[in-house]
Amino acid sequence: MNYYSNLILQLQFTPKIQIPHNKIFKGELRNFENGKPSKNRRIWSRSEESSRAAVEIAKQHFPGVECKWGYQGLNNIIQDASLIGTAVVLAGQVQVDMSLKLLKAGKHVIQEKPAATSIPEIETALASYNSISSNPGQPIWAVAENYRFEPAFVESKKQVAGVGDMMNVQVIIEGSMNSSNPYFSSSWRRNFEGGFILDMGVHFIAGLRMMVGCEVTSVSAITSHVDKSLPPPDNISSTFKLENGCSGVFVMIVSSSSPKIIWRVVGSKGTVQVERGKIDGKHGYLVSVFSADGQCKSTFHLFCGVNEELKAFIHDIEQASFKKGNGYEAEPRSSFVEGARDAAVLEAMLESGSKGGTLVNVKKF
Repeated sequence: MNYYSNLILQLQFTPKIQIPHNKIFKGELRNFENGKPSKNRRIWSRSEESSRAAVEIAKQHFPGVECKWGYQGLNNIIQDASLIGTAVVLAGQVQVDMSLKLLKAGKHVIQEKPAATSIPEIETALASYNSISSNPGQPIWAVAENYRFEPAFVESKKQVAGVGDMMNVQVIIEGSMNSSNPYFSSSWRRNFEGGFILDMGVHFIAGLRMMVGCEVTSVSAITSHVDKSLPPPDNISSTFKLENGCSGVFVMIVSSSSPKIIWRVVGSKGTVQVERGKIDGKHGYLVSVFSADGQCKSTFHLFCGVNEELKAFIHDIEQASFKKGNGYEAEPRSSFVEGARDAAVLEAMLESGSKGGTLVNVKKF
């Protein structure tokens, strides 16, 4: 199967731009405040038909956007030195290979999650990236997971610091991946080990790691396959240990009849909980802090992590352009290595599940 069927958006950014007025990512139009759109844009796809279809949508907001397709079109993009910013939105099996091609051509990349589909692929990717990124001014490699940019997790991380010694952590994910979901029929998610668990799960692990502020060191998991319309496994129940010594549980059901998503950190002086939901029809996260005296303070944060993540990527490109040759540290929350660490936790859980719950140490990156 040829997985190069989705879109790559190639963008050029000029030093004067602060934040482009519009961006395309994952086939959606995202509006940003201030600034002007960049002048040089390309959309690439494997086929001419899909590339032109995407351009028809894009040109409503990006006059003059050009379409490229096939291997010749891709080579033209790679060789075009005027294109310095790229978004790679492809099937998980081919994203790393495509990202590295663009990085080696000197282009900054923001890649759709997951960072990679296996530990060996992560190791090979990091070795390749480090070989071209050892000097100042080398290209940025970001992974779009967005949860580390959600205000709810930024806030919850601060609140966790105030609830005393960490005693237990609970992450309960009851998903809604059924036939009404646009990603349900995605073929590539059904053709690699881990499937929806890995593709969806990196978000939830990112939220976990953001809240607790430390790494998961080991896991023991049981997996099962109940819904035969989904690839195996579709359920995972895991205990885990953090590097601070605290233990926790991670439960993920890919398709539930009653979806619910919660992160909960229990401390010696209180508890912090983040729950996904909506208020007045608007989706977001409710952050609740339960104190020892029985009081509860809650704040609701709207979804905006994708916007914030893309703003950070564009800002990083601008700063890297200004400081080329002098070195520039890009936003660490969206770095490839952060995405790799999320994937590594799930890979350890899946490995443990395949071995009947054997304790597995999480690969360090």
